[in-house]
Amino acid sequence: MAKLTLSVAVGDYDRTRPLIDGAVRIDGVEPVIMTLTPEEIFFRAFRDTAFDICELSLSSFAVKTAAGDCPYVGVPAFVSRAFRHTSIYVRKDRIARPQDLKGKRIGVGEYQLTANVWARAVLADHGVAPSDVTWVRGGLEEPGRVEKVAVSLPPSIRLEAAPEGATLSGLLANGAIDGIVSPRAPSCHGSGNVGWLFDDPTEAARDYFRRTRLFPIMHLVGVRRELAERHPWLPAAVLKAFMAAKDAALRHLGDTAATKATLPFVEEQLAAARALMGTDFWSYGLAPNRHVLDAFLRHHHEQGLSARLLSAGDLFHPSTHETVKV
Repeated sequence: MAKLTLSVAVGDYDRTRPLIDGAVRIDGVEPVIMTLTPEEIFFRAFRDTAFDICELSLSSFAVKTAAGDCPYVGVPAFVSRAFRHTSIYVRKDRIARPQDLKGKRIGVGEYQLTANVWARAVLADHGVAPSDVTWVRGGLEEPGRVEKVAVSLPPSIRLEAAPEGATLSGLLANGAIDGIVSPRAPSCHGSGNVGWLFDDPTEAARDYFRRTRLFPIMHLVGVRRELAERHPWLPAAVLKAFMAAKDAALRHLGDTAATKATLPFVEEQLAAARALMGTDFWSYGLAPNRHVLDAFLRHHHEQGLSARLLSAGDLFHPSTHETVKV
């Protein structure tokens, strides 16, 4: 059988690099690899179904899946994960603790961004509900950003557009808004009165994990639905390859005879992560991540983003629910 020539769009991460450089192959696939930013991949994937296999926003994927019109089926390879305590920036001259954000105005690039869902979950953990603030949507550094997928929010959620020509970073710097939730740091961070909401966001994230056992998932992998229907073996093959690539990256990172990352204390940080979160701290697959996904989907629905409450199993192609064991 001839291999399928398929486009594969992913970010350039250590855990995807074995796929990018060909050290790991997807069974039955001749890949055309594109390394792009998440913003470009997600925009093109959800607007034009531009790729056969690609990295996807978990939130955008959940919006489309709940609505019943997602052009991709999910594969539980979670190529991006992050604690989002570092994603909440505030005017430190006004905001000393999360509860101070009640009644305030917070900028977001898109209300439905996965990072923003998790950041609002963090705020909810401190008693601040999505309906307690006014959300101001706009570009972080360029004006005019819009939601990449359409969302229909309940009346309790107040979402307004930033003034024409304004950026969120500029609005926070001049005090027109009180905070920003963003996976990327605004350019005004660290200047004037702008800083992180949490003075020590790393320790806040460790505490959050100890209490909840949640390591937030940001991105999954999608396979174009039409392809998965014609080739039902493909999603499982994609999961197998992404798991092998991630395992290779962790072996590489753990080889500290000569540090592979251009960063000091890599060995110590890796040991600390494993001590806190376990050996398989960046797990793929449905079973070890069901509690994380169900927590996300509950928050997603409560924040007005999903038309119905999904379960973790609803997200992924049936062939990926289990993996082979020897």
